[in-house]
Amino acid sequence: MLSSRTGKSDSKIANIEKLSQKTAIRKTTIEALERFPNIDASDIWKSVYSAHMDRKSGIADPEVIKKVVSAENSWKKSSGHAFEEMIEVLGNSKLMHHDIRILLQKDMKLLIENSGIHNEERDIAWLREQIRNSIFDLYVTLKKPNGEEHVYGCIQSKTSIRDRVTRDREPSMNAMNKFFWSVAICLDGEYLRMPKFIGMVNGDTQEHAINGWHGLYVLSDDYSVDRIYPIDIDLSLFVNHALQAAEEWLKNRQWFNHEWKAK
Repeated sequence: MLSSRTGKSDSKIANIEKLSQKTAIRKTTIEALERFPNIDASDIWKSVYSAHMDRKSGIADPEVIKKVVSAENSWKKSSGHAFEEMIEVLGNSKLMHHDIRILLQKDMKLLIENSGIHNEERDIAWLREQIRNSIFDLYVTLKKPNGEEHVYGCIQSKTSIRDRVTRDREPSMNAMNKFFWSVAICLDGEYLRMPKFIGMVNGDTQEHAINGWHGLYVLSDDYSVDRIYPIDIDLSLFVNHALQAAEEWLKNRQWFNHEWKAK
């Protein structure tokens, strides 16, 4: 159906709206984090959320906003992808100088389809399966001295560690068993103070014998224990660990299992 006002189809307008929302969320969050470094990132994220809900629903009352299902769904669809893109943009601004880059799932799929990734065939087959099932949100690549690009890391990004964490742990362990660097980045680390989630990340408990990730990085918290690391907007610690992982992956991939830990 065509819109009488613009002449564009409703579906095309909806796609434009979705892209605009995602871009606005990403850019606004980055600008706010840079402008207000002393404000917790999760509080900034909640403010962007409220602004989005207000715009989509036309209602200012937070309690009423919660009842507006369409606005809530709109946020969920746009914010997750916006956070992924935020990590991609911030990470690549530091990693690009080291011949390392972070790629969105869609870009990784395209690169593999165009034979731009030079991992061994067993890696490629495994990566195709992960992409087909949308297991990881982002991938990390490095260029070898001969110029060939290889995937060496997988990233799960989430706004809250509570979101899908139980489901995400097993795929992460699978990635480590395949000798890939497997990490998660989250915006809100509130739940990481609970023993259940600490055990899921770090292991060494009756329920979770081994660690679920090489590292879990939290943007909004200074709480740290073992493989749980607080980071800020420059992602400096994450970047440092990414460089360590790349070096180890190149030198000793056959030993790059779940036990590896950044120094």
